[in-house]
Amino acid sequence: MNKIKVLIIDDSELIRQVLTEIIASAPDLEVVASAVDPIDARDKIKQFSPDVLTLDIEMPKMDGITFLRNLMRLRPMPVVMISTLTEHGAPATLDALEIGAVDYIAKPKGGSWGNLADYAEVIQDKLRHAARSNMSARESFTNSVSPVKVATSESVQENNTRFKSTKVICIGSSTGGTEAIREVLFDMPTNCPPILMAQHIPAAFSASLADRLNRTCAITVKEAKAGMPLEAGHAYLAPGDFHLKVIEKNGRLITALDDSDKVNGHKPSVDVLFQSAISCVGKNIVAAILTGMGNDGAEGLKSIQDHQGITFAQDEATSVVWGMPGAAVKLGAVKHILPIKKIRNGLLKACER
Repeated sequence: MNKIKVLIIDDSELIRQVLTEIIASAPDLEVVASAVDPIDARDKIKQFSPDVLTLDIEMPKMDGITFLRNLMRLRPMPVVMISTLTEHGAPATLDALEIGAVDYIAKPKGGSWGNLADYAEVIQDKLRHAARSNMSARESFTNSVSPVKVATSESVQENNTRFKSTKVICIGSSTGGTEAIREVLFDMPTNCPPILMAQHIPAAFSASLADRLNRTCAITVKEAKAGMPLEAGHAYLAPGDFHLKVIEKNGRLITALDDSDKVNGHKPSVDVLFQSAISCVGKNIVAAILTGMGNDGAEGLKSIQDHQGITFAQDEATSVVWGMPGAAVKLGAVKHILPIKKIRNGLLKACER
């Protein structure tokens, strides 16, 4: 069996040592080298041709974001960022995902790397999926977005379309999903049906992601809070560490947050969102599963289809990881399989009067 070759790039000797031990304990992974900074890493990439890199963000000589940008331009390859799990660390991590990083490993809260062994299985899985990820899928995303709200001629034309007031759009995603969601919401018309989103993301990152999407999309994007009424032209992102649900109260659909256990290993869970929508939206749900590892959302999407809702999945060619969409397709839960650039129009067409 050919092992997946990993190069660790981090200026901390402790982190390099702990990651090396975790990676070496997996029979299908091996650390071929480690580097103390990006300058050191450049030579070792040429020498060892790793399958995947781990990359710290804050390092001497050259920061991780600058190195990643250069790497994606000159020699694109799978990268998993070593990220600070704080609101301060979130923007840089989201920048890295936008530039082309596949995923990130969150540093433990308090910076105590001594207990990192608790995360061993998660780290190993992230590296496996990153090494096998579809790097060419990055070309499917919008190359650049405006830092302020936009309204292209296409979205203005779509604003003349009338949508059924009973429709609700639900979206689930994981690995690669932050950029896939951005692609779907970019140019979404301001009179679109309300959108509910469950993206596997830590609590410290969800507010930052919602804010970033809100700045770059014509519609209003918010991190969901309990009791928000669903409005046209608004998208609601599940906060990390909470399940997002939709419920009916006094004849109106509103958001609800659920602090119960993880489902399918995730919180928020796509399945929880999809199942909650069925009870009060039923056949008026239009749902999509985008790129991500695992199978969260597949059962929920099948239930939506069984209740006559319309279901979509991102295709394999444009998915960074075709785990979640692939699981839904295998289950027979998907009516339309589309490339990421066609998902938005597919969702909208399914909501037209």
